[in-house]
Amino acid sequence: MLNQNQTPLIDALKACATSPHAPFYTPGHKRGQGIAQPLADLLGKAVFGVDLTELGDLDNLFAPQGVIQQAQQLAAEAFGAAQTWFLVNGSTCGIEAAILATCGTGDKIILPRNVHSSAIAGLILSGAIPIFLNPEYDAVLDIAHSITPTAVQAALQQHPDAKAVLAVYPTYYGVCGDLAAIAQITHQYNIPLLVDEAHGAHFAFHPELPTPALTAGADLTVQSIHKTLGAMTQASMLHVQGNRINIDCVTKALQLVQSTSPSYVLLASLDAARQQMAMDGKQLMSRTLRLADLARTKISQIPGLSILEIPHSQTPGFVALDRTRLTVTVSGLGLTGFEAEEILDEKLGVTAEFSSLQHLTFIISLGNIQADIEQLIQGFTTLVEIAPPPDEKNKLILWDDTFNLGHTVQISPREAFFTPTETLPLEKTSDRICAEIVCPYPPGIPVLMPGELITKPAIEYLRYIQARGGLITGCQDFSLTSLKVLKL
Repeated sequence: MLNQNQTPLIDALKACATSPHAPFYTPGHKRGQGIAQPLADLLGKAVFGVDLTELGDLDNLFAPQGVIQQAQQLAAEAFGAAQTWFLVNGSTCGIEAAILATCGTGDKIILPRNVHSSAIAGLILSGAIPIFLNPEYDAVLDIAHSITPTAVQAALQQHPDAKAVLAVYPTYYGVCGDLAAIAQITHQYNIPLLVDEAHGAHFAFHPELPTPALTAGADLTVQSIHKTLGAMTQASMLHVQGNRINIDCVTKALQLVQSTSPSYVLLASLDAARQQMAMDGKQLMSRTLRLADLARTKISQIPGLSILEIPHSQTPGFVALDRTRLTVTVSGLGLTGFEAEEILDEKLGVTAEFSSLQHLTFIISLGNIQADIEQLIQGFTTLVEIAPPPDEKNKLILWDDTFNLGHTVQISPREAFFTPTETLPLEKTSDRICAEIVCPYPPGIPVLMPGELITKPAIEYLRYIQARGGLITGCQDFSLTSLKVLKL
């Protein structure tokens, strides 16, 4: 057992920052002396004193042998991994590296349709061929859950030459599928299970939270320590266990997708977040769960509102729920989630993580306090009072099957990325091959991506979401009047 109370990276950084010397190395602001005054006024000068480069005592992120190595070993033990890498380019670079480390050009990878755009970037970088699985879908709430073990089994039977399976666990809504069953099925084919666990970094620190991905059998998992724990934005970790992942391939892949000038401020925040959770994680998560349960109980009692909960009859795509992730359905008020978000943010001082057609989703973490929860409850109480009466004529129209849009992969995402393109009016793109990612919120699932055939149902669905205030992301023209396609 290692001493989890130590912070080797922070200690070394502090020693270097306080050591008197004349700095003739990057960064150019020289420990804060050259920082512009407006930024110094905003942040203070202390943070710039530790914004250092890879000095001798600070180790090297890409070949760690000193304090970074020690900090990563501590993190591996705390999070239950055999080996851990610190990431300063967010979980995005971790997902990209995971795909690069396991798949080459032409290799197949099985993954859910509701993957993060970083997975699509990983496909483009690696040249891997996606075998997409539609996640379990709640057509009433318009929420995508997890892929199911049955779907993974069928895909592997059809594609036994696949090199890896990638799962999202939990989803953005905090929904967890049966990852243990997926891991067992995947391992029958002697290939690794990769997990995008960006929103589940806190799972390892309280028994009332869902099972961590590594405990469920994942071979590699990527966690955004900054999303639910105490690290700074862009600070993440990649963990591996077992012998199905080539460690050298992970290291080489990370060298491709991470900055060669890593921020030691971000690295130090990972060291601190690990120490905080290793020493006080259960206590912090107990308090967070109490606050989350208070919010869930009070808001669910407000007329016109409902809370996303585990269904009475569990389904393979929804076997557990992160109680610290609060999704409130507001459609009963005659409001879209977009409208409710705007009212709460601009008039009531409550800011959600994101909105969708029917819902608002909130992240409750160790950084929230009782006053935040009280303001959240009061915000919804007031929202119900000021919401206009529901108009039956404007009742929401939901599609029964978001995924039945006829999208098929025509060429690999990588080939599409490097093929010459042209931009056409949206109405003229039907039956052409898409050259960019088009991801609407809701439901946060790419409707189109490079290499896929554009269909009329897909175009109609995008217009439907846009007309109701949804956000279209990933593509160059956010207004969606035009779209990039491959040249004929």
